[in-house]
Amino acid sequence: MAEKSMSSLPAADWLENVSLMAWHGSLTLFVAVTMLFTALLYLLRHDSRTRAARTMAIALLCLSLINFTHIPGWLGQALTQVAIVTMGLALIRVWAMLLFRLLIPVLRLHPPRILEDIVVAVGYFGWGLVLLRLAGVDLSNIVTTSAVITAVIAFSMQDTLGNILAGLSLQFDNSVDIGDWIKSGDLVGRVVEINWRATTLETRNWETVVIPNSVLMKSHFAILGKRHGQPRQWRRWVWFNINWETLPTQIIGVVEHSLREAQLPGVAPHPEPNCILMGFENGFSRYAVRYWLTDLAADDYTDAVVRMHIDAALRRHNLRMASPYYNVLTIKENEKYIEARMKRHLEERVQALRRVELLAGLNDEELMVLADRLKFTPFVTGDIIMHQGAVAHWLYIMLAGEVEVWVTLPDGRRRMVDVLKAGSFFGEMGLMTGESRSGTVIARSNVECLRLDKEAFQAILVSRKELAETISSILADRLSERRAKMPEDLWPDVDAAPHRGELVERIRSFFGLNKH
Repeated sequence: MAEKSMSSLPAADWLENVSLMAWHGSLTLFVAVTMLFTALLYLLRHDSRTRAARTMAIALLCLSLINFTHIPGWLGQALTQVAIVTMGLALIRVWAMLLFRLLIPVLRLHPPRILEDIVVAVGYFGWGLVLLRLAGVDLSNIVTTSAVITAVIAFSMQDTLGNILAGLSLQFDNSVDIGDWIKSGDLVGRVVEINWRATTLETRNWETVVIPNSVLMKSHFAILGKRHGQPRQWRRWVWFNINWETLPTQIIGVVEHSLREAQLPGVAPHPEPNCILMGFENGFSRYAVRYWLTDLAADDYTDAVVRMHIDAALRRHNLRMASPYYNVLTIKENEKYIEARMKRHLEERVQALRRVELLAGLNDEELMVLADRLKFTPFVTGDIIMHQGAVAHWLYIMLAGEVEVWVTLPDGRRRMVDVLKAGSFFGEMGLMTGESRSGTVIARSNVECLRLDKEAFQAILVSRKELAETISSILADRLSERRAKMPEDLWPDVDAAPHRGELVERIRSFFGLNKH
């Protein structure tokens, strides 16, 4: 039946139907191959998924309209023609994405995105010429008048053409890459896109700024943190002032040691942070800490962390930042307020001393004497409070924060053996016997401590020698508890805890009690 109907058609119509069926079949096969490659692009390139899926969906919709739409008359023809034009544009877009985002990267080439946009625009223009030629338009007439048309377009679109050429220049000479931080005037931001018209920046203030490419090319701009062959890092300055009474060498040594030892996040280890004396002003010396920032989006936060470490290091060494000079008229009320505040602080310190088991044998008067000699000692997260093997004759009483206690084994391995919280104390063996530190203590958070020195304890022990017996007993218990906390694999590496009598002799010898 089908053969009879086909044979009954005129020869010309039969050939036209065969050609149309072949064209539909080739088009369907081509779209199927395109869809296969698009699926691969969808799997491999997450940044192209939305555009690829949307464009391919348009192409499939147009193919369905071409193959299955049988609306008679001019409406069906118009719908088919629109579907053909739209599908051609969609396929050009898809194959440009496949070429620049899937095939060319296989050759380890990474052309700029703006080149893809230009190729797509040329493809659209070529598709338009093909459609005009198929519609019977004589393209020779268009070529004849192209000079005039080109002049008109160039004049009316000179800004757009300037942006396109500037965008090509920016990417072909590798002036700017996606992800670079640039500074142009007062504007600082990270480059997130360079297209045919503009360069898009995201600032630290959660703003998106669009700069025309021609504007960017006409003015100078700085690429922050970028040096050939070096990791991305940007030098930052943190300023502070110190009174003239302190030697600059002492200030520089304290600050540099603290910053280099802490290994702060966001601060590059090389070059190391350094402190510089920048000048002298009215009543104080002006210093600057220079460090290299690795995360350019966290500039203010990292500056603040560096300032906190500077302040804590200076306070630990009893060095004070300079403050402005004012003439202040004092009255009796001020004196009463200061006296009340000092009394309140002294009472708070006495309460902190009462919580130290080691000092349980002291009376109220002796505690008051020690409280007056305590030194407030702050630490910032990451600070090393004491080193294993170091010798320091003082005890720390924790008011706030947490610290970690680490032990380094003979084979070089490090093990965290304890976490101490507010209300704890450590360093008692160094204070009472002068022994070197048995572990390294690191600030787990911002820590506030009171530090008790040997000199403050000396006079009390000399006047009350019997305290050595009480303290030695408490020390022996503390050492036994600490040994019990150690993992079993560390026991062979930990010295046997000294007995009470041995501790008494160590305390007496260290404080010179046998001489009195």
